Order: sequence, then C-alpha cells, then structure tokens
Amino acid sequence: KMALLSATLLALVPFTVVVTLSTGSNKCVPRNFGHGSVVCECNSTYCDSVGSVTLPPLGQFSSYLSNKAGSRLEESQGQVHVNSTGAGLRLTIVPYQKYQRIRGFGGAMTDAAAINILSLSPGTQDQLLRQYFSTEGIGYSVVRIPMASCDFSTRLYTYAETPEDYNLDNFTLAPEDTKMKIPLLQRAQALSPRPLSLLASAWSAPAWLKTNGALIGKGSLKGQPGGKEHKTWAQYYIRFLEEYAKHNLSFWAFTTGNEPTAGRMTNYSFQALGFTPAEQRDWVIMDLGPALQASSYPDTHILILDDNRLLLPYWAKVVFSDVHASKYIHGVAVHWYLDSFVPAELSLGTTHHLYPEYYLFGTEACAGWSPVDRGVKLGSWERAEQYAHDIIEDLNHYVEGWTDWNLALDQTGGPNWVKNFVDSPIIVNADRDVFYKQPTFYSMAHFSKFLWEGSRRVGVSASQETALEVSAFIRPDGSVVLIILNRSSSVIQFEVWDPAVGYISTTAAARSLLTLAWNTH
Repeated sequence: KMALLSATLLALVPFTVVVTLSTGSNKCVPRNFGHGSVVCECNSTYCDSVGSVTLPPLGQFSSYLSNKAGSRLEESQGQVHVNSTGAGLRLTIVPYQKYQRIRGFGGAMTDAAAINILSLSPGTQDQLLRQYFSTEGIGYSVVRIPMASCDFSTRLYTYAETPEDYNLDNFTLAPEDTKMKIPLLQRAQALSPRPLSLLASAWSAPAWLKTNGALIGKGSLKGQPGGKEHKTWAQYYIRFLEEYAKHNLSFWAFTTGNEPTAGRMTNYSFQALGFTPAEQRDWVIMDLGPALQASSYPDTHILILDDNRLLLPYWAKVVFSDVHASKYIHGVAVHWYLDSFVPAELSLGTTHHLYPEYYLFGTEACAGWSPVDRGVKLGSWERAEQYAHDIIEDLNHYVEGWTDWNLALDQTGGPNWVKNFVDSPIIVNADRDVFYKQPTFYSMAHFSKFLWEGSRRVGVSASQETALEVSAFIRPDGSVVLIILNRSSSVIQFEVWDPAVGYISTTAAARSLLTLAWNTH
C-alpha cells in the first residue's frame, strides 16, 4: 500500500508543479549582462509571471511597475480617495472624449522565431509560448506571419517555384510552414483564451512573376494590374489562406505586401516587391479585392502600405482617392523604423482625420535595427523606453494595435540569411535550454496584458507641463487603464482624478513604465 501511495504521489507531482506555475505571480530571476538593466531568465520549470490579473473592488486600484532599477510588472494596490491630495500634477480622465477601439498586440512568427523556439526542450518551448499567449502570460492576440521567406529565414523560397505556373497548380507550403510555424501557431492558439488574430504579409512574389527575375533587389510585378501576373499574385494570397485553413488556422487580415518601397530601391539586399501607391491601389481594385471576394474568405481584411508611417498621408491619399478601393480595403498598416523623421500628428493624425473609416495598425517594430545601435543588447532599458514611447504615441494618434517583429531570436539576433541581425523581446539560449525576457518584453506587457480587445481610448489631460507620457482607456467591462511612461531620471509625484471614482495618489519611479487599473462600478 505504501509503495502504491508513493507511486501515486510521484505521478501527481508534475501536475501539481504545473498548477503552481499557472496561478499567482512568480518573481523575475534577474541576470545582468551589463547593458543598464536586467533580463529575466526562464527555463522549463520556472518563469516569472504576473499571473491572471483580477482588479480589486471599487475604491481601490492596482498598480504594475517596471523600471530600469529592475522591477518587472511589480504589483501593488492602493486606496482611491474622495478628496484631492493636492499634488502639483493632476492627470484627469475625460471619459466622454472617445477615440479608437483596441484590436490587439502581438509579434511575428517568422522562420527565425520558429527555429529558435523549437531549439529549446519541449517544456521550455511551452513555457515560452505561455509567456506570450496564455492567461498568465501577457495576452498577445495578434501574430504576423510572413508568406514564404523573408530576411529572417535561412534560405530564399516562395510557394510557387515552377515558372509560368499561372494557375498555381504546384503551389506548396514550405517545410518551414508545415513543420515549424503551423505547429507552433496551433500550440499558441490552444494556450490563448481567445481566437488569435493572424495577419499575413508577403515579402516577394516568385521570381518568374517579377520584372527583375529575382526575389531580392529592385523589382515589381510584370505587366499591369488586371494582367495575368497580377491575377496570379492575387490568387497566391488565396491559396495561402486555403492551405493554412487546412490546419484550422484562419486569418483576420493580410497586407498588400511588406515594405513596397523596398522593392523600388536599387540593390536592395533581401526579399522585396515594389509597388507605387497607384499600382498597389489598382492591383487591389482589379485583382486582389475581387479574388478575395470570390474566395471562401471574403471577411479577411486587406491592409495597405505595411511600410513606414512617413509615407502617410500621401500613400493613403493616392489609394483612397479611388472610390472603388473602399469596397475592399479596411485599414493602413504602419512600421516604426523612421518614426523620428515625421511627427505622429502629421502622418497618423492627418490620415485618420482625412479617412476615419479606415483603421491604423502597427505591423512591425524591433530594437537593434539601426546601424548605430545594432543587434541584441541583453537588458537594455533604453530599448524598453523606445517601445513604450512609440506605442503610447501611436495609440494617442488613433492606431488600434501594435505588432512587434520576431517573437524570439538567438543571442546573435538571428538567424537571418543576410545577417540583418536585430533584437527581440525574447532571446533564446539553446545551449542552456533557457530564454531571457528582455525589458522590451515587459514594455509590450504593460499594454498587451491590460488593453483587451474592444478597450476604448479616452481623453486624459494634465494640469501642467510634465515629462510623463500617458494614454488612458476604458475596457469593455467599464474598468479604467492608465499607462504612464517616465523617461526622466526623477521620481514624479502625481494624482489621477477619475470623476467616476475619485483621486489616486501615486508616483512614477525614475525611468519607469507604470500601468494603473481600477474598477468604476
């Protein structure tokens, strides 16, 4: 009997451990690599987690702090006061000023991300996927998927390699899809409490459809919109949706192609397909739109641009000037890379005010892309601040969600076949079977964990000039979320006034990101 009891207890132990991991909060295991702050190390059995978040009852608020000093989503609670505390700085919630609704946040399942995730043991893989997609994780709901290869692949390929195959009779998904990305997406979906919003982007058409006969460099589709090459390229998108549907993966949206301006540059070093805004517009009107409407996926959204926001509002004006475009197009996809060159109000704000019926959505961003600040920096708090600043700025200018680039990279920032190495919120160390959650991971978490789909941005006003960057939201259940970035090296004391509940007195630590949340009924 004792032997039987011991065996039963042993059999229960692994199950008990899993339950312990998935409830409550676990603390960060910090590692310092000398870049100003820390990463949190995770393995198959342990990872820090804020857990499933439940707000305290009316009259109290929850606070979540991450900072350069090493706090990571550190949770605390406080009282909401009836009277003002007399703080010099007051942030007032203005609930009747209503703006855009949130669609979601996420990252990209590139070939490189899949390779890195699968380089870990099964238990550590599950841990990593849980960190992004499960209820105790940070609530990613958007996953961008490259259609065939991009620079974050180990080789150049498309799904239609047979020349002159205009009917796409030989269209075939790659092993990268069937053996890596699709199984991981299915696992992510199984962990997520809600259906994931999948977003597809193509980097290049097959070489035989292009003017330069190559996947890289300066090249666009042969012929004209309405012609056989343009029609075949539209059908390529439909075939992609059909093949993924066979694996129970359906797409919320796809873009008209990654960075169309790249394919118009001479000697561009990796996969690209050039479009002018007029060519993109006409291809959608004459080929892609009708093909999608006639397919089994007429509800899939089409997003134009998928390139840097400094191309706005010009690109939107060219496309949306044609009344036929509105039949097919739902939104505008933007990348973050050259954001500092043009004010958000001039690009995003103007586009929204001119064309409010089309939504704006962030589809790609990563740290470590700049030649002067390249590759992986384990523990860089500056990069976390770059993320948070850009997300707040985008949200405050009508963007409905923000998608990071690779979900996971190795310690060199790859693999990448052109050695275009960058950083990622999760860095994998396969030799030790661990992964590091970067400060940028927590930057994303302050938004993705708390801004549920359907949350609505509302007004927030400051009583005086302040270094704080803020954005306020009312969630579908009526609770309020206020996200505050303090990039200054000073602690800033302030109070929040929500006319519905009262006053919250608190501080923003130096070099910190703070999410406050409270119920209103």
